[in-house]
Amino acid sequence: MSRSLTLMPAWVPGVLRFAGVYNLTWGIFVILFPQLPFRWLGLPEPNYPSLIQCLGMVIGVYGIGYWIAARDAATHWPIVLVGLLGKIFGPIGFVYTALRGELPWNFGATILTNDLAWWIPFTAILFHAARINEARRTTTEGLTLEQALRAAETPDHRNLFDLSFEVPLLLVCVRHLGCTYCRETLSDLARQRAQVDQAALRPVIIHMGSPEQGREMLSRFGLDDVAAVSDPDRRLFRALELPFGTLGQLISVKTFWRALVDGVVFRYGFGRFVGHGLQLSGAFVIKNGRIQRALRHNSPADRTDFSQFSCPVN
Repeated sequence: MSRSLTLMPAWVPGVLRFAGVYNLTWGIFVILFPQLPFRWLGLPEPNYPSLIQCLGMVIGVYGIGYWIAARDAATHWPIVLVGLLGKIFGPIGFVYTALRGELPWNFGATILTNDLAWWIPFTAILFHAARINEARRTTTEGLTLEQALRAAETPDHRNLFDLSFEVPLLLVCVRHLGCTYCRETLSDLARQRAQVDQAALRPVIIHMGSPEQGREMLSRFGLDDVAAVSDPDRRLFRALELPFGTLGQLISVKTFWRALVDGVVFRYGFGRFVGHGLQLSGAFVIKNGRIQRALRHNSPADRTDFSQFSCPVN
């Protein structure tokens, strides 16, 4: 496992410490001067300033949480998540009350710095935390390739390790079954099936849904005779060293370009998440319990060209 997969980017502690100082400063200010912000905005001063001081206390407590999370954001990600949710629901609540005429619009002047400015960095931190925790779990709990192959069984109760000694296997690991690119992969496999068969490879789809969901998806693309292995705990994904994607890999120009401009989403559609949305996909040739060829995707939008597996495996 690459060490970079278990390290948080260098900017994360600084952002969280700054968020901590910002919240503490703002909270203390509101506690000491609860009526001053209203004066600045030209609004009537509150009749119960103690309620505003309580809000300042909550804001300050968040600051302490952010400072603690800065030490190890991957471990303390729930603090960041709760903070992000507050920064999302707060503006929603303000817009709702302002539309009802219960608050003036200029009351939301602080939303830009208190809430909106933190959406992108906090979201990025949560993406990195998920990736790092997955890498840590792989290191501490992951099975060896042989163990994972032995634990994975086809619908006829044959484990993949033993089966790979009879015929080379083409393991096609897809993300979640609602992913439009995973549906494209299954369509590509159906179209290039003759080349796969010519190479004497037995295709096996590895997915994270239930066995019934896997069979339903394969049937949609005419792959009823292809074995599907349900791997909801991602044991095979880990053993094959398929990591979670980074924020830049999952949300990129390429992802949106292929979905909208190339029309992938219009051809294959999309559905609910059945699996893990951060998981990257790939394809592998397994013979005699070992990886003979590997294709690990760097983006959900990467396309699998099965013709590269068409040469017979020695």
